[in-house]
Amino acid sequence: MWPSLWAVIQRDVKLVSRQGGEWLNPLSFFLMVITLFPLAISSTPAKLAAMAGGVVWIAALLAVLLSMDSLFRQDYDDGSLEQLLVSPAPLPLVVLAKVIAHWLQTGACLTVLSPVAALLLHLPSDAALALFITLLIGTPTLSLVSAIGAALTVSLKRGGVLIPLLTLPLHIPVLIFATAAVQAALNGLPIGGYLALLGAFLALALTLSPLAVAAALRLAVGG
Repeated sequence: MWPSLWAVIQRDVKLVSRQGGEWLNPLSFFLMVITLFPLAISSTPAKLAAMAGGVVWIAALLAVLLSMDSLFRQDYDDGSLEQLLVSPAPLPLVVLAKVIAHWLQTGACLTVLSPVAALLLHLPSDAALALFITLLIGTPTLSLVSAIGAALTVSLKRGGVLIPLLTLPLHIPVLIFATAAVQAALNGLPIGGYLALLGAFLALALTLSPLAVAAALRLAVGG
């Protein structure tokens, strides 16, 4: 079973790698927002640092949502999604493998780019480290939750427009506590409590999201 799930991850990563725009678009969007924000608001280091956590996290959230429509779309169009539904491997684990592949191409890359964002927004080292950790813990949750919306809209022609509307309320707690952690680090306060909450959100999403996505896919394909 595990080799087949690893094969799903490898397949999705290779498919997206062949289509450079699929994974470069969210990263380009993220960098554009981070780069243009100081020009539009203020170039004062203190003001930029105070708003950096919220700016980076909103940009990361929008970048993840921008890429979610393609999570199951190609499999649905070419019929391979139906084969996944009847494969011997448990569908929730297959879904988890696909979400991991998606996170490797989006959330992981956004996390790696966070030091660049911290530099552009004049974040001190402690706050930059907090930003990196919150993205490392929080972006998998964004992908897992957004996958529910992607599964519900996979059979719709313009379903990508509905994904933010369906999943944005579920992203709000992650957004609040992640930005609060960066702000606390900026003020020299401990961030352990915020990280624990983000970890709890991730554990909850890892447990429930694959089940919800599997049910939504069966409904979309079977219905």
